[in-house]
Amino acid sequence: MKKFGKNQKNSAVSSSQPVKAVTGYGFPNPFGAINHYIPLHNSQNVLYDTLREAVPIIDSALQKLVRLLGTFTVSCSDKTAEKQLHHFLQTVRTNGNNIGFHCFLSSYFDRLLTYGTAIAEILPFKDYHGIYGIYNADNNHILLKPKSENPLELSVFVRQKNGEIIPVSNENLILLTSLNPKPDKIGGTSVLQGLPFVSSILLKIFNAIGQNWDRVGNIRYAVTYKPSDDNFDGAFTQQRADIIANEWSKAMKDNGVSDFIAVGDVDIKVIGADNQILDCQTPARLLLEQIVSKLGIPPFLLGLSWSSTERMSSQQADILTSELEHYRFLLNPVIDKVCRMWLAMNGFPTEYEIIWSNINLQDEVELANAKLLNAKAEQVIGNL
Repeated sequence: MKKFGKNQKNSAVSSSQPVKAVTGYGFPNPFGAINHYIPLHNSQNVLYDTLREAVPIIDSALQKLVRLLGTFTVSCSDKTAEKQLHHFLQTVRTNGNNIGFHCFLSSYFDRLLTYGTAIAEILPFKDYHGIYGIYNADNNHILLKPKSENPLELSVFVRQKNGEIIPVSNENLILLTSLNPKPDKIGGTSVLQGLPFVSSILLKIFNAIGQNWDRVGNIRYAVTYKPSDDNFDGAFTQQRADIIANEWSKAMKDNGVSDFIAVGDVDIKVIGADNQILDCQTPARLLLEQIVSKLGIPPFLLGLSWSSTERMSSQQADILTSELEHYRFLLNPVIDKVCRMWLAMNGFPTEYEIIWSNINLQDEVELANAKLLNAKAEQVIGNL
């Protein structure tokens, strides 16, 4: 009996000790590649794909850049060659079931923006009398190495399923474009470089907002049972706490209105009811400004209603036009290689001209006004 009484005494003493709190990790966002981002890491294709999926405004900005790039046409001195070249560009097979060179170029440009390097292959017919199709290669299966005899050229290798790396059979059929290449690295630089860190903070804000609203919609309770100083009451503290917990769980699981009845000093509070929810608009906007400035898209095109004047919007549109002109300059060699190869395979002269469409209607108006002013100036000079 003494031994049993000793256990009761120890139980009463231990029950009066405070409960230690264990800090949890909360609910991390589901995009782990962004959380484990390592700056200046070379293999970042998965990271950039995850970034576009995690932050919708980044994906929307890149898609708008692809659509704003516009279309082009070709002009040849030989009208027969021009007509057939137009037909080829409209009907060539690209990327599986797609038809048309414009579909290929849109996907090619999208991969160039995302990964910094875009690679494609031209598929000729067996007798090389024409081009059968063009498809974009998977960057994860392509390895680029500089040639030892010529550092200005790159050798292209393909990684097989068994891990073996073999060179491509004909490098003349490879289309390769690098965006802002660095001298000490092979390949280009993605426009998303520098955004993982900023985006990870933005995702923490979004995740915290979700947790706060989850707590508001499904509140948590803190049920505290305070035993009396009686040794008999302290001996059965654990048992009574378990009974209270079970009864409280039953009351919470009941779909209807339930009453909770307990004996003793029981305190019930709502967890987080007195806490103030932090303002997220200011930090979220600061992070979005960094993202928008990196992508080069005016905020109003992304649905961001920030304070802006008409003059500022016009200047932002002009800056976007210069960005798109730069991207067109990078894509011209790809178009030129495909068109010249098709003309040579079909026995036509390879001289032709690429004519891009104007980026927007504002350019058409400005061009028309410029022509009108030039005509008026020539008329005034002629009258003199």
